Order: sequence, then structure tokens, then C-alpha cells
Amino acid sequence: MSSPSELPRHPVDLRSDTVTRPTPAMYERMMHAPIGDDGLDGDPSVHALEAEVATRLGKDAGLFVPSCTMANLLAVLAQTQRNEQVVLEGTAHMYTSERGAATFTNLFYLGVTGVDGAMDLDRLADALQAGGHKLKTSLVAMETTHNNAGGTVLPLAHMAAVHALARDRGAAVHLDGARLFNAAVALGVAPAEITQHTDTVSLCLSKGLSAPVGAVLAGPQKQIDVARTLRRMLGGTQRQSGIMAAAALEGVQHMGARLAEDHTRARRLSDGINALGGAITATVPQTNIVQVEVGATAMSNKEWVAALEAAGLKIRPWANTRLRCVTHRHTTDADITAALAAFSQVLAAPR
Repeated sequence: MSSPSELPRHPVDLRSDTVTRPTPAMYERMMHAPIGDDGLDGDPSVHALEAEVATRLGKDAGLFVPSCTMANLLAVLAQTQRNEQVVLEGTAHMYTSERGAATFTNLFYLGVTGVDGAMDLDRLADALQAGGHKLKTSLVAMETTHNNAGGTVLPLAHMAAVHALARDRGAAVHLDGARLFNAAVALGVAPAEITQHTDTVSLCLSKGLSAPVGAVLAGPQKQIDVARTLRRMLGGTQRQSGIMAAAALEGVQHMGARLAEDHTRARRLSDGINALGGAITATVPQTNIVQVEVGATAMSNKEWVAALEAAGLKIRPWANTRLRCVTHRHTTDADITAALAAFSQVLAAPR
């Protein structure tokens, strides 16, 4: 029997790893962080975070920003000119959820078909062809882990091939690395082994790393200098932001190694759902995201979300016929047991 400390909270929250809360060590750092005005003479804690992330990702410099969406946008703006093209895998988050930025950048976003988040290299090569009626592609963007593909991790050989193709055609490469540390843990490599195949990279601090807010864009000094100016234009300059940066620094330095626990629990959730049989199936996760297909049931995914919440489990609808579950630092073994019980209860309920 579970002890009181092991009992699941109700409801169990698997909507996203963004629900993670700061650790006690983060709060301690926040209380004692040296701070300054990052829009004037700089903030020492922000500088420390930017330098730490840049070093860990093998880049010249870093830039602390409020969100990974802003980091991705700054990377695009710093490496393109108007009327050029950005090429991405067709289900990438930057394409499906952040493409609205094109409405004020005068850039064209081209989605390329792929498998498990990896672009078809022949189609990428074709997209990189310029001249005639084709726009110049100035930036190619990858994503790892890949959110819409269920947290899949790009193979390093694929990333190297994309980087080589882009370099040969004079295009830069950006990596949406919101969950980069999850990818590094899954591959068993340091993050810099992944980011060596990119020019710029974004890292979200408020997902599995458990910081309260923010992201870092890292890359060559020249591009980061441009991005810093653009950040001010977009209203992203923060003042005594060292309070937040201190918590993020704790996350970068100490929270990466424990992500393997999230991956293990995601696999247990997936195996348990698939063992239920019936009309639902779960993807086999490489990291901490499990997608559950419910299209063969008599319920819509939104109806599933409501029924599961009534049974004590909070998740999100995904696409038209899927659910998404994301494990994180606050997910316990007891939570996975409770989540599987909720799925079993809803699946067995009379329609």
C-alpha cells in the first residue's frame, strides 16, 4: 500500500511539463540572486545564465527571453531578410503553432514532409533550390524533441545531413530545442553534441527543467547581438530579471539528469494503456510525451478529456482523435497507477 507521501494528488496533471513548479533550491537562489537592470547596465544573474547555457550548448553567446516562442522568432529575424523562406518539417511546432509570426515578418514558411519529425532530405534539397520562381531559403529549422511527433528525438546523423545541405546552399540552421535536454538524455549525449549541427538553438527553461519562466537563445555572437536589439523592439527586455534567471540557472545545472525518470514513467504509462486492449492505443515514447489514439471509440477526444478529468486525470486533446500526456518532475509512480486506472474506468464505462 502506498504511504501518504506516495499517494497521487487529485487530479493527476499530465497536461504538460510546463506545470512544473520551482524547486526549494530555486527559491533559495531567487532570494539571494544578485540583480540589476537588464535593460540598462545588465543583470549579473542573467549574464551568468546566458553564459552557462551558451557553454553547455557549444555556442558563443546566449540571450535570456520571456518564452521559447520569442526565442524562435528572434532566431528567425536575426538570420533572414524579408521576402525569404524558412523551411521546417511540416508538423514542427514553429510551423503549426508559431507561423503567425510570418504575418509581420514578410517571410514565407514552407513545411516539408517528414517521418517522426525528421524532414525528407530529398524534399529539403528541393526546397533549398533558389532561382526562377523559387524564394531564397535563408533558414532551415529543426525540432528535438519533436512535440507533435510524440516527443521523438532526431537522430544525430539526420541533423548532420540537414546541416550539411543547408550550409552548402548558404542557409543557416536553427533548432527549436524547447525540450533539448530530454533529447540529450534519450540519446545519452551532452546537449552540445546535438547543437553542433545547428547555428542557433532555443532552450525552454520552464518545462522539464522546472524553472518558473523563460528561455535562452544561443548562437554566434553576431546573431545574438542582433537578437538582443530585436528583443528590445519586441518588448522582451526585462528589468530585475535575475530573480527568474537564478532559478533557471539552478534548473540548467541540476535538473537535466533526472529527466530519465520522466521518460521511464512515460513508457510505463504507454505500456499500461496498450495493455488495456480495446479501442485505444498509445505511442511508444522515446522521451516524456505519450499520445493516445481514441478515434476508434465512440467518444471524441474532448469527451475523453472531460471523462478522464472526472476520473481524476487531467490531459489535453491533441489533433482530432488523439490525447496527449506529458510526464514531469511532479509525476510519481502512484500518479501513473492512478492515470491507468482512470483510462481503464473511462474505457469500461457504458456508452
